[in-house]
Amino acid sequence: MAPGSDSFITHLILVGLTDQSVLQLPLFLLFLVMYMVTVMANLSLIILIGLSSHLHTPMYFFLFNLSFIDLCHSSVFTPKMLTNIISEKKIISYMGCMTQLYFLCFFGISESYVLTSMAYDCSVAICNPLLYNIAMSPKVCFNLMFGSYMMVFFEAMTLIGCMVRLIFCDANTINHYLCDIYPLLQLSCTGTYILELEVIIMSGINITVPSLTIFISYGLIFSNILHIKSTEGRSKAFSISNSHIIAVSLFFGSSAFVYLKPSSESADDGKISSVFYTNMILMMNPLMYTLRNKDVKLALRKTLCVAEF
Repeated sequence: MAPGSDSFITHLILVGLTDQSVLQLPLFLLFLVMYMVTVMANLSLIILIGLSSHLHTPMYFFLFNLSFIDLCHSSVFTPKMLTNIISEKKIISYMGCMTQLYFLCFFGISESYVLTSMAYDCSVAICNPLLYNIAMSPKVCFNLMFGSYMMVFFEAMTLIGCMVRLIFCDANTINHYLCDIYPLLQLSCTGTYILELEVIIMSGINITVPSLTIFISYGLIFSNILHIKSTEGRSKAFSISNSHIIAVSLFFGSSAFVYLKPSSESADDGKISSVFYTNMILMMNPLMYTLRNKDVKLALRKTLCVAEF
């Protein structure tokens, strides 16, 4: 029996994305490349923001946190997923599974609030530039992030507290490549209706509230952009917003498809959608925010020049 649980199992089996042996090597190589790009891109951005003094602004403070979250988020499950793809025994311990689920929830929900903070920062910068230094002071930025992390910590702890009370009996095969909420609920031999309802409510709050806040922020942003007379200024404002809108749409869209539905629906659809918010978006975020960002390119050139000397 797993510690602190009424479960009769000590380990679980992760089925993975597919059981077709011919696809195992291509999938391993694909996710290995994606993970390496995710780690290198996010780690590079973290180091670059830390070393470049002119990037010590609210916008890059939030981007630093986003990169840190994406780096940790991908490292929670990808190494285990890669190991399972090429191994015959796709096993994870019960405690390892619960730990993975906790950090998936923690970093996943944290990302939604960092993206919300970034939208708020962008709206203040464009709509109230004269008040920006006051509205987005270092203290305000720190409090936004600290408050978000504390709230997410208690949410994830509450969820795990409910999950460890489930009884799994003899069922120990998870139809997924990671320990996610709904695949685990499907293994339970006790009633899960209340817990499913709690998950839908919690997911609804953590998806709807940030999404609504972001949409309102961008409504104000686009309204102000239309009043900018300078073509260059309007273009710059749009370029700042575009990357964030793409990241937000992909993240919240795929998350809503997975979590705002009953656990009885197709697990295969959930696995495919999970690939977007657990792999694709974590890799794309640092690329979308830096490829067209002049400040980051300038900081990178300066850092490389210093490194050469």
